[in-house]
Amino acid sequence: MTTANKTVLLTGDSPLHAELHQIIEMNGYRVVSLTEAAAEPEAIFLALEVNSLNLEAKKEQLSDIDHLLAPSVPIVTTSLAITATEAASWTQNPERVCGFGTLVPLAERALFEVAPALQTEEAALAATLEFFQSLGKETEVVEDEVGLVFPRILSLIINEAAFTLMEKAATPQDIDTAMKKGTNYPYGPLEWADRIGLDEIYAISRGLQRDLAEERYRTAPLLRKLVLAKRYGVRSGQGFYSYQPKDGGEV
Repeated sequence: MTTANKTVLLTGDSPLHAELHQIIEMNGYRVVSLTEAAAEPEAIFLALEVNSLNLEAKKEQLSDIDHLLAPSVPIVTTSLAITATEAASWTQNPERVCGFGTLVPLAERALFEVAPALQTEEAALAATLEFFQSLGKETEVVEDEVGLVFPRILSLIINEAAFTLMEKAATPQDIDTAMKKGTNYPYGPLEWADRIGLDEIYAISRGLQRDLAEERYRTAPLLRKLVLAKRYGVRSGQGFYSYQPKDGGEV
């Protein structure tokens, strides 16, 4: 590839943004914002949109990207809170939209899940798979459902742990210790949520509830409150635990 066609447009405010920016640049691509891409739209090799929580912002960004870039440029979007099929329906060229999903920290993720929309053409899917593989990640094509596989299952575990904490069945530390020692998970569900970002978990949980409308997907009120209070976890200094330098402990 030439320098020009290794330019990637990256937009969105998900916790994934900063880590994707870093890993994409580390693998020889040039990363630009939507404003920068507007000055040279013909240079864009692929557009990557990563916005999970704010669906109106996501819709606006996808529309802007769709109008800016040539119809042949693939648009790859996170399909954690909504399906790729819904996201594609917001564009004039839905055949070039493909969904994907993963969670931070990316250093711990060997595999990215890719979910083609019903409208996705084979060329867009192939370009998406090739791109993530070029970042040194394995890929797996999964069905286009909210949350995909790993993010969905982990979010449900975290949501249940939040209900358990609300019901005062155990302390955060006891919940995490029980799950780590009982299941051999690398982290307890509450500390795992803090590492990923409670806003990401909340977006997936709300997306499942919105899309499937089943009681088992009801979001724990405590999770919602923490997100509204901007207690996202490690990156904000507070989540289910406090990460202040001198006074660690639970919220």
